[in-house]
Amino acid sequence: MSDSSTMIGKRGALSIMACDSGRPFAERIIAELNSISHEQNQGVKHRLKYSSDVRFPNGEIKVVVEENIRGDDLYIVQAIDDPLSETSVNDNLMSLLTAVHASYQSDADHITIVLPQFPYSRQERRKTREAITAKLVAGMLELAGAQRVITLDIHSEAIQGFFNHAKLEDLHASRVFIDYLQNIMRIDPTNMAVTSPDVGSAERARYYSQKLGVDLAIVDKSRDYSKVSTIESMRLVGDVKDREVLLVDDIIATGGTLVNAVRLLKDKGAAKITVLASLPFFTGNCKERLDRAYHEGLLDMVIGTDAVFHGKEFVESTPWYREVSVAPLFARVIYNINNKLSVSELLK
Repeated sequence: MSDSSTMIGKRGALSIMACDSGRPFAERIIAELNSISHEQNQGVKHRLKYSSDVRFPNGEIKVVVEENIRGDDLYIVQAIDDPLSETSVNDNLMSLLTAVHASYQSDADHITIVLPQFPYSRQERRKTREAITAKLVAGMLELAGAQRVITLDIHSEAIQGFFNHAKLEDLHASRVFIDYLQNIMRIDPTNMAVTSPDVGSAERARYYSQKLGVDLAIVDKSRDYSKVSTIESMRLVGDVKDREVLLVDDIIATGGTLVNAVRLLKDKGAAKITVLASLPFFTGNCKERLDRAYHEGLLDMVIGTDAVFHGKEFVESTPWYREVSVAPLFARVIYNINNKLSVSELLK
């Protein structure tokens, strides 16, 4: 069986590389790519290209590419916010930047960044005297040498306009969640409603409503931006009485908004509440907060993706949490890009 580095595709050899925090997700992508290769009878065995993250005593970071990638169609995987690592968001971002530039210096033909979580995506506009940090990140990725970025459910679509040269492919967990709900959980849509924790997620909730054929309700919140993760008030637009409710969102950070939303839904008569979250970060004491909500009967289940990977032990020890993998979705997009096939259907 041939190694992928010896197979020349339409854009050059398909190569996968990862920074330290991105390796677990990269390995899951590779497993799926090998499954696709087997289905297509291509005889290609994909593996991670050898690289190493080097950390110096003063805190500086660099990534070294350990083998030839000249002319390759290269995909660099990194998990910026990694719950299983002690490295910070900024350390992981710096590792990624040095990996991209090292690959550029090593003459990779195409360089694509695979970011299941786009960093600083909630800093996409000015509210007071502050930076538009998401734009800075986009500029740094381009400056390092990235020609494309693949990410999941980016918090604000405006970030697509922050790139001057690189392409941004924004994948959506909705196709994975809907498949899980219909084929694994086998939900009954006849007594169900879909809602979102705020107006900003209303379009996402509307998509689920249309695909599942269920009613839509919206939680309208007012936030106090002078304080971190502070909500002033919430109200519900729509009817959830005696219904099973799907609460869909892109990010769970501290969980404050989520718990307030499920409490409001319960007060309005919701019978059962399942949360779908593309990026379940569970920052700070979020897990304890959701544990309390579960034991108080406010929350029945949270379904997240492995874009934020908490590990097998976390899933098995957390009765309210389920995890679905988006690695197959990323793998299929990577495969299609490398073979110059359409990806538009995969972005819906």
